[in-house]
Amino acid sequence: MKAGQHAFVSRRTKKRTARQLWSIRLNAAVRKYDLSYSKFISLLKKSNIEMDRKVLSELALNYPAVFAKLVEAVKK
Repeated sequence: MKAGQHAFVSRRTKKRTARQLWSIRLNAAVRKYDLSYSKFISLLKKSNIEMDRKVLSELALNYPAVFAKLVEAVKK
């Protein structure tokens, strides 16, 4: 019985830690462009760019040139 309870909690914790990792990666990536994480997310919403944090994190990690263009487009 205890194993099922721990598995239930761990499934929730895994999602939480993944979201935290995406936020940390994004914050580190946008610091290069003199932005903070919260300002970057705010600018994305004002620009009507609807990308989730997972995709943005993958762009910053694997495709830095594309992410740089995205940041420049948002900063305008």
